[in-house]
Amino acid sequence: MAALSDIQRIRNIGIIAHIDAGKTTTTERILYYTGRIHRVGEVHDGTTQMDWMAQERERGITIVAAATTCDWLDHQVNIIDTPGHVDFTAEVERSLRVLDGGVVVFDAVNGVEPQSETVWRQADKYRVPRIAFVNKMDRLGASYLGTVAAIRNRLQANPIALQVPIGAEQAFSGVVDLVSLQALIYPADNAPAAPTVGPLPEELAGEVAAAREHLLEALAVVDDHLAHKYLEGAAITTDEIVAAIRTATVASKVVPVLMGTALRNKGIEPLLDAVVRYLPSPLDMPPVQGVHPETKAVAERRPSLDEPFAALAFKIVTDPHAGKVAYFRVYSGAVEPGATVLNATTGKRERLNRVLRMHADKREEVKDPIRTGDILAAVGMREVATGHTLTVASAPILLESIKFPEPVVTIAIEPKSRGDQDRIIDALLKLGDEDPTFRVSNNQETGQTLIAGMGELHLEVLVDRLLREFRVQANIGRPEVSYRERPRKAVTVRGRFVRQSGGRGQYGDVTIELEPRAQGAGIEVATRIRGGAIPINYLPAVERGLRRGLTTGVHGYPVTDVQVVAIDGSYHEVDSSELAFEQAGALAIAEALKASGTDVMQPIMSVQVVVPEEFMGEVLGGLAAKHAAIHATDIRGGTHCVSAEVPLAAMFGYANDLRSVTQGRGTFSMEFSHYAVSHGVGAAGGVLAQV
Repeated sequence: MAALSDIQRIRNIGIIAHIDAGKTTTTERILYYTGRIHRVGEVHDGTTQMDWMAQERERGITIVAAATTCDWLDHQVNIIDTPGHVDFTAEVERSLRVLDGGVVVFDAVNGVEPQSETVWRQADKYRVPRIAFVNKMDRLGASYLGTVAAIRNRLQANPIALQVPIGAEQAFSGVVDLVSLQALIYPADNAPAAPTVGPLPEELAGEVAAAREHLLEALAVVDDHLAHKYLEGAAITTDEIVAAIRTATVASKVVPVLMGTALRNKGIEPLLDAVVRYLPSPLDMPPVQGVHPETKAVAERRPSLDEPFAALAFKIVTDPHAGKVAYFRVYSGAVEPGATVLNATTGKRERLNRVLRMHADKREEVKDPIRTGDILAAVGMREVATGHTLTVASAPILLESIKFPEPVVTIAIEPKSRGDQDRIIDALLKLGDEDPTFRVSNNQETGQTLIAGMGELHLEVLVDRLLREFRVQANIGRPEVSYRERPRKAVTVRGRFVRQSGGRGQYGDVTIELEPRAQGAGIEVATRIRGGAIPINYLPAVERGLRRGLTTGVHGYPVTDVQVVAIDGSYHEVDSSELAFEQAGALAIAEALKASGTDVMQPIMSVQVVVPEEFMGEVLGGLAAKHAAIHATDIRGGTHCVSAEVPLAAMFGYANDLRSVTQGRGTFSMEFSHYAVSHGVGAAGGVLAQV
């Protein structure tokens, strides 16, 4: 019972938001108020605990998700502070996959911003209960109720306001708690001290009464017990309101909304109280779903110590001293540090030699049992990658892995000397282990090594790490668009690979059907060969050849949205080999793509530009010149927001263009939307420049 009680007092949460909403500042204040740190760090000074990378401190942004642990009201709160920039959305994706709850931070002036919508959709995908924190309430134009309305209208959520502000903008001095009906007044000098608790201000009595009534009405809609008492006019206790909010939040029926200004040390304690009161513990979560790695039978694990051990590796970090560090979340069971576990994804055994509890880039070794609900890291697990399942060999389960978006920007990279060649390969492999949205490939026509990422900033940071951390001297190309090819029509072709050289020859013969799939459907490769036309032991080689052939289309780009099925073939009892059938599969793809013809597909980005009204003409004209499709314009806090879809190729360098035409007052964000047919694109290639 004591162990279960301990797990009930765990909260695994993520801090998520649009860039510059104040996630890292909020996290720093949480760590200070919980006693985890004793000096408050600031993003603008480059002194935060959570933004520990040199690149993060120089740019003032979060690049990698950082984990930490703190205590509040006898609860253990495990926190992951995530990036806000869309180029690093994979960090948010893998964090939300393993978290039980989220704190979504909103800018009180800008409300729901583009990346707010993206992270909200990601949280919806993983069914993560969340609470909202309206930050920067001291800024000119801040609106708590406006942000609550935006959450309802733009995110299609059910927000419930738990507070009423005392003062507005620069005069913001505290809040009224609608649950306890107490006023919390913060120090006028913005010192990081506890608020003064007092009675309700008389001038707010009417507003507080109306807001409290609205809160009870909203809870009555989602809680039958509270609805019964509310309709009868019976007194409702504070404990009953807290219980109703918690139940509805865990079930994702409501989103409690609080407010404050993290930079001015206001609103952090009530936010921590809400995390403990309303967000779920690991025991509140539904069983995690998976399959048996061999039989593929559906299996599940309840969040219980009585269940077999099961955990998911969600992040890999390469440490210059310790080597590979694998972050993992435990969904069920318990094991001791030092135990041997099964990597159900690879089928190989791994040993939990050193297990660590992380605090950003610092670590504490764990000696206690590893239990349900823990988020920890292990050193020395050589073949564990992001999305792999760790389990016990006696009761294996394969949990659903983590899906990441495809990279859309590519640059070429070459070593400056032969001595750098091995170091570059080693460095790229390590970066690829860490970042699932970072891809490395070779251009067969030019012989160049290509690296691909989610955007210009993503690749800029990766190249900076290559030069600094791995001390690689390289020539780096200009960023280029990652185009794709899609076949135009269904075809059936034959691929034959026949070589005779005097002795034993090579013989492989495959007939395939190739047809386009719907845009965004991806690649499907299958073999449906009957009657032993090709021996079963050669079929994996056929599939390898087909997949290899799809890496380079007619125009030199990877092929996507295609279905390929091997339907027939023939073999030679002496000359056939795996190599021959792999070559035959690749040749069949090449012939099929020529016969079908392909369209070159370019990435289209969803772009939102926020500018003062006087610059709208220049901004709209600039977007039109980039062949943008303008979808909407609306007014937010005195500025105009333009929503558009623009080809990625036209967006390189747009940050400088926007600063120029708006005197530095315009901002924009963009994320990948979809691929569409491009016109006039030639073969792949890149121009190199020395770095």
